[in-house]
Amino acid sequence: MRDRKQKQSYANWDYSLETSVPTGWTGHSLCVNVWTGENAEQEPSLYTVKAVFILDNDGNRLLSKYYDPELYPSMKEQKNFEKNVFNKTHKADNEIAFLEGMTIVYKSSIDLFFYVVGSAQENELMLMSVLNCLFDSLSQILRKNVERRCLLENMEGVFLVVDEIIDGGVILESDPQQVLQKINYRADDNPLSEQTVAQVLQSAKEQIKWSILK
Repeated sequence: MRDRKQKQSYANWDYSLETSVPTGWTGHSLCVNVWTGENAEQEPSLYTVKAVFILDNDGNRLLSKYYDPELYPSMKEQKNFEKNVFNKTHKADNEIAFLEGMTIVYKSSIDLFFYVVGSAQENELMLMSVLNCLFDSLSQILRKNVERRCLLENMEGVFLVVDEIIDGGVILESDPQQVLQKINYRADDNPLSEQTVAQVLQSAKEQIKWSILK
C-alpha cells in the first residue's frame, strides 16, 4: 500500500460526545450485482470505502467518517442509515450485509460493532481487509480490550489508526503491523496511556500540521 501524502483533519470526523476529543467532526472487480444478479464490470477506482463507523450495542454512534460527500450528506441521514444498518446486523451471524445500495461488512466485540461500507458492487474481500486491519490494530492498541469503555478512553489513538488505513475513501494500508509502526506503536508496547497518546498527537501535529479543534 502506498504511503499517504496528506492526512485529513479531525474536522472531518463525527464521534461520541462522551469522548474527551473535541466535538464538531461532523478495486475494481468483476462481481455479481446484488440487485439484478448480473455480472457487472466495474470501472477502476481507488475510492473503495464509502464510510466507516463504530456503534455501541444499543446502536449509538461512537465514531463515524463518511468519505463520499454525496452519500448521506446530513447528520440526520447518516444516523438514520446507521440505525438501519444496526437493526439489520446486530442479531445476525453474517459478516456481510446489503442495504440501501451499499455493501456493508461488520464485526462485533463485546459491546461494540465495527462497520465498513462500500458500493453495492464493491469487492467484499477488499472491504473485509479494511475491517480486519482496523479491528486488529485497535485490538493491539487496546491490549485486546476491544470494548466501549477502553475505546472511549483511547479515542485519539482510534482516529490515528483509521486515518492510517483510509484516506478520502482510498485504502492505504491493510497490515495492522504497518499501521502501528506508522503511528509509533509496536505490538509489544505497554498499554496506550494518556501520556503516550499526547506524545503521538503532538508529534503528528508537528510533522503534518493537523488542525485539531479545541
